[in-house]
Amino acid sequence: MTVNRSRTYTWYDPAGLREAGSAMSGLEFMKAVFEGRLPPPPMAATMDFTGAEAEEGRVVFVGTPGEYLYNPIGVVHGGYALTILDSAMACAVQTTLAQGEGYTTLETKVNFVRPITLESGRVRCEGTILYRGGRVATAEGRLIAEITGKLLAHGTTTCMVMRS
Repeated sequence: MTVNRSRTYTWYDPAGLREAGSAMSGLEFMKAVFEGRLPPPPMAATMDFTGAEAEEGRVVFVGTPGEYLYNPIGVVHGGYALTILDSAMACAVQTTLAQGEGYTTLETKVNFVRPITLESGRVRCEGTILYRGGRVATAEGRLIAEITGKLLAHGTTTCMVMRS
């Protein structure tokens, strides 16, 4: 018998986030979001993860993947791992930005090494800066199942840094 499920969630208008962020350094902005002084971006509500730690060159997100993220083969869709890794790696780059600097992701590479299921429990994703130049920055990320400490996925990103 098929049982229907539903999920309801809310998010904040993201327009104010960009404006608020333009008046801060990247690290100040990330801390303001993680500490609740600014609302999280809608993607965090959609995928149900949150910022946990932010310091220059390093960001941590945590989340508990739910059944609503499952694909047809009965595991969490790889897009979840890719999204949380992309967020952590790109935000690690963002923590190095001065006020008036922006960035965009040019390339992301992710390796999925274990399936993510409900049994994986809460996950922790750490992004750290590898290189920060004047126009290019690179970062790496690791997605870990907290209860086992096992690596679920890892990746790298290349971002372009721009002056506004």
